[in-house]
Amino acid sequence: MARPVTIFTGQWADLPLEELAKTMAGIGYDGLELACWGDHLDVFKAAEDMDYCQKQKRILEKHGLKLFAISNHLTGQLVCDLNNDSRSDAFAPADCAGDAEKKRAWAVEAMKTTARAAKNMGVKVVNGFTGSSIWHMLYSFPPVSDEMIDEGFEYFARMWNPILDVFDECGVKFALEVHPTEIAFDTITAKRALEAIGNREAFGFNFDPSHLHWQRVDPVRFLQEFSNRIYHMHMKDAALQLDGYTGILASHLNFGQPGRGWDFRSLGRGGIDFEEIIRMLNQIGYQGPLSVEWEDCGMDRIHGATESCEFVKALDFTPSNSQFDAAFDQ
Repeated sequence: MARPVTIFTGQWADLPLEELAKTMAGIGYDGLELACWGDHLDVFKAAEDMDYCQKQKRILEKHGLKLFAISNHLTGQLVCDLNNDSRSDAFAPADCAGDAEKKRAWAVEAMKTTARAAKNMGVKVVNGFTGSSIWHMLYSFPPVSDEMIDEGFEYFARMWNPILDVFDECGVKFALEVHPTEIAFDTITAKRALEAIGNREAFGFNFDPSHLHWQRVDPVRFLQEFSNRIYHMHMKDAALQLDGYTGILASHLNFGQPGRGWDFRSLGRGGIDFEEIIRMLNQIGYQGPLSVEWEDCGMDRIHGATESCEFVKALDFTPSNSQFDAAFDQ
């Protein structure tokens, strides 16, 4: 049986969950990956109030949708982000605005609460970000020492191990979306992040090939490298637009603006070879959902969600358990 096809609600948080569930069920999705913002999921309520959990789940059930994971990217970002500046003030309560360390302290407790919320919602995976205290050191000038990078990974472990302790207590796993601005943004930094926390099982990855593709990192090799750490996956496409004038660092241009060296695309309209990704997912035995994270500034989002659902359902297939020519031996 092919994997369930879900959609991440983060890009739809302006819509009430009831309206969004009805829309996505009508398009043909099998479930939702609930964002922990908007009215889709309040982790503080979910961690304490089982009636609230049942209410949110009934909305999905009413429309024939399932829940496999929840995602709290915004809160997770605050845990290790060096600056926690005004750009992320909206990620935390209003009384934290302008206070980087107050936002950080709130985020640590909120991520622990997210693990408890996931347990009460009956899901085993929380997707999200970690933030990074060393992302700004990506280019080594002014000179960056090895010790400074080491300190960044040590800080990540110091901040996240107590959070992961609560995930262990709740029987829930945290899946980092390997992504620029996070402690792990490619294959090598993902290995180092795992090493920093002693390869504990509570920590794995939400595989999103779009963030690897534009860095020229092979998504299939990433799956091979971390075959036992793929706890969830996002289906998202990206396109390189390097023409000798544009740059891979995107030139301080926002998504969708002319002149960017790369951009996100609706599924099937970028440069990612999803055929090989599906085949590798079959090889490593991944049976979780294929969750569409739809981002394309040049396309209407309902059109994009519709074609993405169709794309994934047409692409995915159940692996064979025998050789195609086995019948010849009969």
